[in-house]
Amino acid sequence: MRNLKLFERFKSTQVHAFTTQDSPSTSSNDSLRMLKFLGHPKSSSKSKSRSLLPHGFPTTDLLEPLLESYLKPIDLVESLSNLYRRIESSSQSETSMLYLEQYAVLRSLGDAKLLRRCLLNARRHAIDVPCKVVLSAWLRFFRREYELVGVESMDCNGLATECPKTSLTHGCDLNVDDEGCECSTVCEDDFCSDDIKISRADEFSGLDEVSDISFCVGSEKAKCVRSRIAALSRPFEAMLYGSFVESRTSEIDFSENGISIEAMVALNIYSRIKRVDLFRVETVFELLQLASKFCCDDLKSECEARLAASVTNLDKALTFVEYALEERTTLLLSACLQVFLRELPQSLHNPKVMRFFCSSEVKEQLAYLGSECLFLLYYFLSQVGMEEKLTTEPMLILLERNREFARTNWQKALSLHQMGCVLFERKDYKAAQFHFRLASSLGHVYSLAGVSRTEYKQGKRYSAYKLMNFLISNHKPHGWMYQERSLYNVGVEKLKDLATATELDPTLTFPYKYRAVMKFEQKQIKEAFEEIDRLVQFKLSPECLELRAWLFLATGDRERCLRDLRAVLSLEPNYVVFGGKMRDDLVEALTAQCFEVESEADCWVRLFDRWSAVDDIGSLAVVHQMLQNDPSKNFLRFRQSLLLLRLNCQGAAMRCLRMAWNLATSEAERLVYEGWLLYDMGYVEETLTKAEEAISIQRSFEAFFLKAYALADKNLDADEVSCVVQVLEEALKCPSDGLRKGQALNNLGSIYIDLGMLDQAETAYKNAIEIKHTRAHQGLARVYFLKNQRKEACEEMTKLIEKACSKAAAYEKRSEYCEREKAKEDLDMATTLDPLRTYPYRYRAAVLMDDQRETEAVEELSKAIAFRPELQTLHLRAAFHEATGNLSLATQDCEAALCLDPNHTETLHLYSRSKDQASSIDNTIFGLD
Repeated sequence: MRNLKLFERFKSTQVHAFTTQDSPSTSSNDSLRMLKFLGHPKSSSKSKSRSLLPHGFPTTDLLEPLLESYLKPIDLVESLSNLYRRIESSSQSETSMLYLEQYAVLRSLGDAKLLRRCLLNARRHAIDVPCKVVLSAWLRFFRREYELVGVESMDCNGLATECPKTSLTHGCDLNVDDEGCECSTVCEDDFCSDDIKISRADEFSGLDEVSDISFCVGSEKAKCVRSRIAALSRPFEAMLYGSFVESRTSEIDFSENGISIEAMVALNIYSRIKRVDLFRVETVFELLQLASKFCCDDLKSECEARLAASVTNLDKALTFVEYALEERTTLLLSACLQVFLRELPQSLHNPKVMRFFCSSEVKEQLAYLGSECLFLLYYFLSQVGMEEKLTTEPMLILLERNREFARTNWQKALSLHQMGCVLFERKDYKAAQFHFRLASSLGHVYSLAGVSRTEYKQGKRYSAYKLMNFLISNHKPHGWMYQERSLYNVGVEKLKDLATATELDPTLTFPYKYRAVMKFEQKQIKEAFEEIDRLVQFKLSPECLELRAWLFLATGDRERCLRDLRAVLSLEPNYVVFGGKMRDDLVEALTAQCFEVESEADCWVRLFDRWSAVDDIGSLAVVHQMLQNDPSKNFLRFRQSLLLLRLNCQGAAMRCLRMAWNLATSEAERLVYEGWLLYDMGYVEETLTKAEEAISIQRSFEAFFLKAYALADKNLDADEVSCVVQVLEEALKCPSDGLRKGQALNNLGSIYIDLGMLDQAETAYKNAIEIKHTRAHQGLARVYFLKNQRKEACEEMTKLIEKACSKAAAYEKRSEYCEREKAKEDLDMATTLDPLRTYPYRYRAAVLMDDQRETEAVEELSKAIAFRPELQTLHLRAAFHEATGNLSLATQDCEAALCLDPNHTETLHLYSRSKDQASSIDNTIFGLD
């Protein structure tokens, strides 16, 4: 029902280019000029619109793409295939780091679900506590948008893989999954407080055993049982039963050991009942020192565990970490690290925490954790720092530590490349070039793009051009190579490079942006907008919307400029619009010019209009305006989250849901929003529970709608599916607006189809269309198709194409109801509008294969795989390779596909068959020899 597929997390990367005559000294006069302009809301002059941009417009001379800061294999399929084989044959101790390598390799795809799976597998196979702590914190950081405000960083969020207590246990647990955690969130009063006194121990048996020895500290004595103390360690046994003086006396002076009488009393109690959770933290510290001195391993472990459990906040972690380093207590150190890491990214801005991670003395003390663990730690810290766009000296130290602890080639190449990227941002081009060259020497070819860019920045344009020429000549061409070479080319050759870059990899945003700005400079206004619109249709990001807003403002179209700015701020509320060169109230100023004072009803009419036109960006902008007018309309944040999910902006959607939950005015409303958060995380049973609780408090459309979604996601038989119909019908009886009722009717039609009730489905879809739920045309077309009315189905999809602003999905769907030639035309159009859709490539390849044009069929699939190696596409190409007898390539594609999803049944069968055939051929050849 709800599109939850996530292709990438949209970053706040911005490329702000201004004309060379910019000067900070002119900003105050420019602002005055802008204020003067804003006083005339009826003016529509383009020249006056330009006064809104005192610092100029983006220029082609200053536009350039970002250098990506992650691993970018020259042959991703081969790399994934190799990784799959290594993981399958790896030992237990190697597996966790191999999954981390898989994470590093797959980052270039931007698929958050896939990346989380890599981290989950790394966490499951981790053995050492410090590694488990880092990976658990990483998983939590990865899904921080889901956290409700008010949840503390050390709270267990119910996921076993992220639980702070579970991560402090040694050994891997392959059965731990991303489901509910069984750890108790409420401690018993007797064992949780640091203020519990020793006298509480009188409640326990074992203390009535007669003492036969005393340890004296000054004038005070701690009475103990000799045999109990001797059993704690070999040194104690030797002292109390060996040839030492202490073995022949009943009183032993311990005054010179630096241990308090309270600690000795605690030692007595521990020796009898084997528990330290009764004592104050200060006492446990002393016991730990004594345990280290006298080699009491069990006591030491107990003390470490007690202290680790008490590290619950940043202050305690900063206090305990120094002691943990001095005593080399791995568990306590891990507990302190856990607090630092679960506070990210905030802890990166804490001077004390950064001093700890960057200190050379601490680096030496941490060495006993091992290079593998420390690489994992500093890789995580470095990645968070780069996401925060830190380019400070401490950030460089984190990257340097990452490099120092790297052991394998991929680790070294990654750390060197990342260091080069940060140095490049700092404009330290010589140092950046040095690191890029080192990374490229380790086999990371993409780092040569960094080398060429630094050459270019140092005025060596021809040298940069030659390097990229060399790359293109000696490697299989990639879109990024031509994109990079275009920076050093001019005129027609530059445009040819950009065209080739788009052809090879249509996901690259720079070529579209460059062509849009170039055409704008050449007064080809319509063509400029067509270029940027092409990009926005399939790859929505703040920087692309910002550029289009800039162009709208330049042409005097302030209303559409405002629409895009509102959409930008919906995606990222803290986005720095126009490079921070504009007044803070730009949106308000534009609002005053574009609209008369609009009533709430007017806004609803516009929202209904945009929603019906399948204009998600326009709908997002209207919702943003309505929230700006009245932030108390909390349900609008929920609508905002639906739109963001539809636009594949998962993180922003979760942020809206969290805010809706925090600002909810009733318990029933809060339960619904929490239920949607759980649903989007994949917890269907928990979602159903929240929906039922909400309904028990108040029968509402949203509560029933949530319940219907949760039920529909369960594996239901035909009888059980009918209950989803009943729930949706209950939802439709509750008050709501046409937008939501249209969605409910659309979903109801889908359920009727599953039940084979086509007439009822047709009625539901027609009722949805009656209230202008345009997407219902697609469902109605499916009904007609199932009734064997292909012509009517095609006509219905044509209506959707005519009404919808976003048409790629509609063209793709209509192709299913058309004749072969018309279907190919529709799929070609879908690819033009949204090249990220891989179904059209698979369809065209299948048609070519049917026509026995095997080479062309494989080439068609390879086009899509080059920029988006999707599971289904890899599987199909593997099948084609098998059919043409190219078993080695079939096996490689299967391995790459299984690296993305190791449980895909069809690919597993194909993989096994391909290997068997290859083995049979090898045996035949061997027999002939």
